[in-house]
Amino acid sequence: MSDERPKIVLRRGGEQDVRFLRDMLHHAYYWKERAPDAGPGPVALYVKAWGRLGDTAVVAIDEGFPVGAAWYRLFVKDRPGYGFVDERTPELAIAVVPSARGRGVGAALLDSLLARARGAGHPAISLSVDRTNEGAIELYRRHGFERVAEDDDSVTMLARLDTQTTTEGTDP
Repeated sequence: MSDERPKIVLRRGGEQDVRFLRDMLHHAYYWKERAPDAGPGPVALYVKAWGRLGDTAVVAIDEGFPVGAAWYRLFVKDRPGYGFVDERTPELAIAVVPSARGRGVGAALLDSLLARARGAGHPAISLSVDRTNEGAIELYRRHGFERVAEDDDSVTMLARLDTQTTTEGTDP
C-alpha cells in the first residue's frame, strides 16, 4: 500500500461552484486570521452574478473534495476590483484551503488559469495581494507577475500573457 497522496485533479469551475468560490474568497482575504462567519464581506464583487461573459474558473479537487480555486473576471472602471488595471485586463482571485497549502495546489491552479487566460486572448492579467503575504507574492512573481502599484495595505501585480510561454494546455 502506497503512502503517496492522490494527485490533485483540476476541473473547470462553473455556476455550481459559486458557493465554494465565495468560501475561497474568505480564505484569500483573511489569509492570516480566521474569517468572520457572517456576511458577504468586501470581496463579494469577485463572485456576484457569476457566469457573466468572460468569467473563468478552475477548481482543485482532492479525494473528491474541492481544496482550492482560481478564477478571473473583467471589471469596469466605475466598479473596479482591488487589483483593477484597465477594462481589458481580467483580475485573478485564488485561494487554497489551509489543509492543502504547501502541496503545489496554488501553483497548479495558477498554471491552469494563466493558460486559459492566454488561450482566451487576454494580453495580461492582474491581481491584488496583501503586501505582507510574502509567500503569495513570491508565487505570483515565479508565475511572471510584476508589481505595478502599491498602497499601505496591498500590492497590485500584473502578468503580461502575450510575452509568456507555457507548457500547459488550456484544459481543464
